[in-house]
Amino acid sequence: MFEFHDIDQNSDEWFAMRGGRLTSSKLGVIMANYGKAFGEPAKKYAQQIAVEQLTGKPIASKYKNDAMERGHEQEPIARRLYESETFSQVSNGGFFCSDKIGCSPDGLVNDDGVVEIKSAEASMHYARTKRDAIDPQYKWQCYGNLLFTGRKWLDFISFCDEYPEGKRLYVYRILASESEEYFEQINIRSGEFLKMVSESKKHIETCNYFNQK
Repeated sequence: MFEFHDIDQNSDEWFAMRGGRLTSSKLGVIMANYGKAFGEPAKKYAQQIAVEQLTGKPIASKYKNDAMERGHEQEPIARRLYESETFSQVSNGGFFCSDKIGCSPDGLVNDDGVVEIKSAEASMHYARTKRDAIDPQYKWQCYGNLLFTGRKWLDFISFCDEYPEGKRLYVYRILASESEEYFEQINIRSGEFLKMVSESKKHIETCNYFNQK
């Protein structure tokens, strides 16, 4: 059961709640090579979560790039445009979590929807409209947010302020009723991943740190 916490993204409380939990933004890391052994990125992520669980402190990423900064700046603009064009109200996405898993969608729409907003340069926005589907880079994050929030649908929103007016917003909707296969894969893989987290914790706790000859 996932509990909703009405907190702001990137706040101290938000970072604290993410610590020690598998989050949907990282599902792409663990879903890679589904059906096969976990790769090195997933193993490193498991070790990070294990440390966070043992210390009770989140390990904050210091990585930032221009695209991330652009996203933070333009997300409110995209949200307002979405509200205007869909005649809906988007409220704070907050943080949904169980004991070991969490997600923080970009917004909740009325009583049954959720949105994930990604800003884009013109070429990327064009590619998304040509694909007419969720950007594969964010596929598992979107399905994870839909699963963990328990909402009926999710709108993947691509926003490009470089595009002509009336063309800056691209919206692709996925339905929970049509996502059972993806939900099952997430549940299976996350269970396997959390087992790896437990194994990492066990090693950290039992390792002989003074293995002197």
